[in-house]
Amino acid sequence: MLFMVVEKLKNQDGKAVYRKLQKGRGLPDGLKFVASYVTADLGRCFQLMETDDITTFQRWIADWQEVVEFEVVPVVEGKTTREALEPLL
Repeated sequence: MLFMVVEKLKNQDGKAVYRKLQKGRGLPDGLKFVASYVTADLGRCFQLMETDDITTFQRWIADWQEVVEFEVVPVVEGKTTREALEPLL
């Protein structure tokens, strides 16, 4: 499954996040990083992640909570949604 992870950087402290990233993303087995985007004001980061086990998110989030607040949203690619809805149109 794909998940959009919306991260709010605590105190807009991008430096704290990037210092922690120097040690690596700390992804548990089974959690795949796909892509990320950071707002110009360093206030939020949007990451696309992939996993079949939500507990992998829980371990990863627990490790990053000191510098980031998380919202995790399950997502589906637009073309997959279109295909699913096609018979109903």
